[in-house]
Amino acid sequence: MRWSESCIPTLKETPRDAEIQSHILMLRAGLIKKLTSGIYTFLPIGFKVLKKVENIIREEMDRAGCQEVLMPILHPEEIYRESGRLKSFGPELFKLTDGRKRTFALGPTHEEVITMVARDEMRSYRDLPQCLYQILTKFRDEIRPRYGVMRAREFIMKDAYSFHVDEKSLDETYRRIETAYRRIIERCGLEYRVVEAESGYIGGNESHEFMVLADNGEDRILSCDCGYAANLERAAALEDDTESRGGEEGPFREVETPGSATVEEVSRFLKVPDTDIVKTLLYDTEGKRIAVLLPGDREINNIKLTRILGDPEVRFLDPEEIKELTGGPVGYSGPVGLPKGTVIYADKLIMKYSSMTVGANRAEVHLTGVVPGRDFEINSFEDLVLAREGDLCPQCQNGLKLSNGIEVGHIFKLGIKYSEAMHASFLDENGESHNFIMGCYGFGVSRMVAAAIEQHHDKDGIIWPESISPFDLIILPVNVGNKEVMDTANELGEKFIEKGLSVLLDDRDLSPGVKFKDSELIGVPLRITIGRKLTDGVVELFHRKTRQVEEVPVGKIFEKILEHMEC
Repeated sequence: MRWSESCIPTLKETPRDAEIQSHILMLRAGLIKKLTSGIYTFLPIGFKVLKKVENIIREEMDRAGCQEVLMPILHPEEIYRESGRLKSFGPELFKLTDGRKRTFALGPTHEEVITMVARDEMRSYRDLPQCLYQILTKFRDEIRPRYGVMRAREFIMKDAYSFHVDEKSLDETYRRIETAYRRIIERCGLEYRVVEAESGYIGGNESHEFMVLADNGEDRILSCDCGYAANLERAAALEDDTESRGGEEGPFREVETPGSATVEEVSRFLKVPDTDIVKTLLYDTEGKRIAVLLPGDREINNIKLTRILGDPEVRFLDPEEIKELTGGPVGYSGPVGLPKGTVIYADKLIMKYSSMTVGANRAEVHLTGVVPGRDFEINSFEDLVLAREGDLCPQCQNGLKLSNGIEVGHIFKLGIKYSEAMHASFLDENGESHNFIMGCYGFGVSRMVAAAIEQHHDKDGIIWPESISPFDLIILPVNVGNKEVMDTANELGEKFIEKGLSVLLDDRDLSPGVKFKDSELIGVPLRITIGRKLTDGVVELFHRKTRQVEEVPVGKIFEKILEHMEC
């Protein structure tokens, strides 16, 4: 391919709305073009990278015994009602109405569609197990699209679904897909971790995420040298059991705390550590009022709370509702004296308190010396807080370490969540009907492109791993007006193409500095520079990753590149 005939619109300046390196470099290197918020066109070299990632995914999914299909993007709303997911998707579900006033959704995932296929086409245990996958554009109405293709409203995803007679069969496929995902990421040349994860609105009782490690990753990972890893949403907050919290037991008393509504203010006013204070958060869930108790130095994990309550629309009470429930203003809520019927949940760390300081449900008043079980009743202890660096590993009890990552894959054991709701079943060897046991496996194809850039770049641009680079090498003639230089460039380019290599020939009549900067910006692993030293029979071989420059006789550059490709 000749650069002069290619659509590679590189930019010198950083685009105004780009926040992280992958977004900046995808725009500057001419990989993508923004249409509107969260929606992008993949330009030629961006599309080349995308197709290379897709091909690796296809090879590994086929190797794992899966079959490729293609399902519709347009889904009738009724299938989400049937599965029970219409509510849980909430505002992220793109909806439209056809000419007959029938409501449709643009597919965010395809659990419902594939379950209908199984329901109609897989009737016997003899048909199982099956694993079907597709690579398709998905749509989610992100409230705040950001980071380019990392969190977009329209994106390309590989999704796969498996159907089984029992959990043992599901587990075998689950582990096989886990291996396939590991191979995909490794073949793409990226460092990653597999972490325990929350299932979210997809559902199921076990799931794992595949995180590409990156400083700018929006996901947080807690991990241990023993091999344990979980995302921040999933990780449990474990502390040393020998350490207690709160003060000594005794009769509780009211203490005036003027101007002290936050944990920090109460801690400072009473001259006690924030760990002695317990926060009371008040929520509405399906019309019922609940209270959640947390240590003063901890934050609520809303995803854990949603899972425990089974209500994706659980919400904080507003100030008027808090006043109506407790009689006091925001900042002074506490568990003592709450109205009958208010269910009290407490994080498991509350078990360590001998006594605690809580709000008195009155303005500028707190209670000290409060003892759970004596002064109020806790209905349920749950894991509710966000874990943090330094919490104990659940496997070996050493301290957890925090790192950042980008989620590129997520696998789920769905069980019978969809098959039961949608009446999808098979007959066993005795003619008895059973719901399919299902698995679900997603992989972000367009997100993988951004993740690779986040992990592999420097101040000059992208550094592509060879397996997904848009080209194998760039041939850069410094002076395109020199016939010998251009003849050599064209001859080398044709020989490499004949050997199956993809070549970008930079035949633009621009200054060497501009061409060098552009070649480093787009990140192709190897560059052959043909310049003044050609008169001595020498060209330069530049390695983008190491920035190493080798002088190679022009008669040997062909064999040297081929040897490099075979390594």
